Amino acid sequence: MTSSLLAQKVKIWIYEAGELVQELEKGQLQVSSKSSRSDLVTNVDQEVQRFLVAKIENEFSEDKILAEEDGKSSLADMSGRVWLIDPIDGTINFVFQRENFAIMIGVYEDGIGKLGFIYDVMRGELYWGGAGLGIFCNEKKLESPKNLGAKDGLWSVNAGMYAQNINNIQAIGESSMGVRMIGSAGLEFISMLRGKTIGYISNLCPWDYAPGVVLIKEFGFKASGLDGLALVFDGQQRFIAATAQAYNEVMK
Repeated sequence: MTSSLLAQKVKIWIYEAGELVQELEKGQLQVSSKSSRSDLVTNVDQEVQRFLVAKIENEFSEDKILAEEDGKSSLADMSGRVWLIDPIDGTINFVFQRENFAIMIGVYEDGIGKLGFIYDVMRGELYWGGAGLGIFCNEKKLESPKNLGAKDGLWSVNAGMYAQNINNIQAIGESSMGVRMIGSAGLEFISMLRGKTIGYISNLCPWDYAPGVVLIKEFGFKASGLDGLALVFDGQQRFIAATAQAYNEVMK
């Protein structure tokens, strides 16, 4: 199956998952904590992931899945085709705001990103694309944003990392036009795709960054661990993505 045909299939699944979210959120949310009181999971996260996993397993039973919930959060390696799923990216926003969250899927083959999907459910905006396809918002093809330097735009940052000045992140913010904090990796990637921010620094898991990295790389952005090393797709990792110019300036 070509990337284009696969993308069309995944888009249908994501729109259906978005309808599921909107139906479930009308009812009583079941919320529990995982690693800390601010690391939340809801019945909606779980139901959406199970819906997407079932779709993948039914169509592509040989593929691997790396996803946030239900014991699917680790893999021995990234060989073959791997689906990375974040059923509700920005769960705290979902619980308290009922907006500013996204459904995300990344499709990788032997560790190389092929397709990415970020669905801002409440705004009805699906950002998707991949190598050779271009990047789209719904059916509108997007133009690549300007390759601005580190001082010439806004940075998206993780609030905790900024407060603790991890890796001199405050200096980056102070030398730029300012910092912004949304609380959803998916929406931060959308901001870069739309040219609203020039970079993003956070502490992310593979399902947080994998879909967005596919998309921003098509527009010439660079992404890596904050130490400059390659993304490992295993556990949390301090992460940076930025325009090529801003990335090179900051990583010096």
